[in-house]
Amino acid sequence: MSWKTFLKAHWSAIAATDFFSIEVITRSGLIRYFVLFVIDLKSRRVNIAGILPRPNGEWMKQIARNLTDCEDGFLNGSRHLIHDRDPLFTRSFRSILKSSGAETVKLPARSPNLNAYAERFVRSIKSECLSQIIPLGEEPLRHAVKEYTEHYHIERNHQELDNRLVEQRQGAVDMNALFERRERLGGVLNYYERKAA
Repeated sequence: MSWKTFLKAHWSAIAATDFFSIEVITRSGLIRYFVLFVIDLKSRRVNIAGILPRPNGEWMKQIARNLTDCEDGFLNGSRHLIHDRDPLFTRSFRSILKSSGAETVKLPARSPNLNAYAERFVRSIKSECLSQIIPLGEEPLRHAVKEYTEHYHIERNHQELDNRLVEQRQGAVDMNALFERRERLGGVLNYYERKAA
């Protein structure tokens, strides 16, 4: 089965995961943090699974348990999880996912185009947010990632979703009202909206 056929056949049940790294200034110097995220391909919803300077196999097993939690696990309803060949996607990580019904699909080496939606999210968060700020510690990094993720879901239009938002806001909007400029992270992220009716 070709990759395109696989994606079409399972579109509503596929998620993808990846890491990206960001350097943070701390009292002890520059530390590289790794951010693990999961994206649902159909809805484009993103879940930040964890942020850590030195991820390891035990941490990844806990992440797998969190993602497949029967009540609020992000992978509930997903049957396939696409990931690259990072050694942190261990056999234990994959077996925890498999035991809850999510098959992992390990991509071939040097094939970022096969995980294009995850790669696009990394490019977006870095260019629109993280390259514009200097995180001074872990908490400011976590805050910036959280703010961007909320912006990504409820304030940023997505071309692949016909220029809609990932999550539509509830309530009526007065179409005759003037637009208001809103911002996050001190103006790093800006968006415009009409006042609610």
